[in-house]
Amino acid sequence: MKALRAAASRLRPRSMAARLYLILFAGVFVAHGLSFGLLFLERYESSKTMLLGSIELDVATAVALLDRVPAAERASWLPLLERRTYRYILGPGLGGGELSTGTSREITGLIASKLDGRFSWHANMVSTRSGRFQLHVRLHDGAPLTIDITPSILPIASWLPFVFAVQMTLLLLCALLAVRLATRPLARLARAAETLTLSGGATRLEEGGPTEVAFAIAAFNAMQERITEHLRERLQILAAISHDLQIPITRMALRIESMDDLPERDRLNGDLGVMQHLVRESVAYARSMHGSSEPPCRIDPDAFLDCLICDYQDAGKTVTLSGHVGKQVVTRPHALRRAVSNLLDNAIAYAGAAELTVQGGGRQLLLISVLDRGPGIPTHELEAVLQPFYRVEGSRSRETGGTGLGLAIVHQLSMVLGGELSLRNREGGGLEVELRLPPLSG
Repeated sequence: MKALRAAASRLRPRSMAARLYLILFAGVFVAHGLSFGLLFLERYESSKTMLLGSIELDVATAVALLDRVPAAERASWLPLLERRTYRYILGPGLGGGELSTGTSREITGLIASKLDGRFSWHANMVSTRSGRFQLHVRLHDGAPLTIDITPSILPIASWLPFVFAVQMTLLLLCALLAVRLATRPLARLARAAETLTLSGGATRLEEGGPTEVAFAIAAFNAMQERITEHLRERLQILAAISHDLQIPITRMALRIESMDDLPERDRLNGDLGVMQHLVRESVAYARSMHGSSEPPCRIDPDAFLDCLICDYQDAGKTVTLSGHVGKQVVTRPHALRRAVSNLLDNAIAYAGAAELTVQGGGRQLLLISVLDRGPGIPTHELEAVLQPFYRVEGSRSRETGGTGLGLAIVHQLSMVLGGELSLRNREGGGLEVELRLPPLSG
């Protein structure tokens, strides 16, 4: 039972559009099929009533006519008396068994009642598959007359299946159009939600369409504006506090410099250094949220990264570059430089050296990876380290210069660049951070 339920769950359509397609098409198909079936049944009953209501009179009239015309003229009358379901044969006809179908017995009884004993007759079955049977009548001059009967309702017109197929196609197209009109606003809302950024760079949806859709779009736009304004306000507060803290920190540093050479002086200088670093990182984090204001432009990633690596090497840092893109990409260069620099700084701070690899994918996709051989990050904390002010105890502590904002800044910059940031531990120790950047519209 569980296996059947699991199989049914796998076969069940997942998307709303597929489910609506299935419901509408199944409902339309069943309703149209029932209508067609009832129409066919009514046609069958009408044809059967017409057949049974006229055959006895027609046959009785034809037998009386053939009985009165001269024997030499009877053959010329046969084509005129022939009908779709029965015809007349001058002769004994075919032999066979007793009547075995209800229709044949009913028709024979009706014809016999109209003959009214004026003619001798008998009937036999010719084919049970088609229901064909023959009624043998002896005319008054002794000539045999056979009535060959094959009961059938009126055949279906050749164009009727074509019309049915055209109707189902039109109904299916209407169902597809209805589902598309119903699900397209949801798809627009989903795409707009994906483009919503903390810097307020999401596109405002155009309000229009049916009343319910326009109301939903207006509500989404209002929600988007409130979220963006709220986040901007929080970031402005963070930036303002971080900026204003630099002034008293500087004053405190000047006062400490005027103090006598005491053991507390070095400890106070260390604490002020940590505070200054934290303030600078907070300001950088706040600025990273507004990186989408930088216009995208086309750059050569190979030359761009080579220049960045040369700056680190000139400063005496152990940094290597490998890989080749071989084509230009559209991105935000200043945001990209800050993101890669933060990753390199983290790797150098915790491992002493960094490896930068780059490769290009399809449609201007850019893959940048920064690798180190440092202590790494516990697997269960790989996602948590992307949150602001989160520090891994032991491996990445405040003593190494960490504030918990380095990877958070890179994470925000990756969203500004329209990309994704992923972390994983390397085999043999160390951390690999991959920045996957799709092309931006210029």
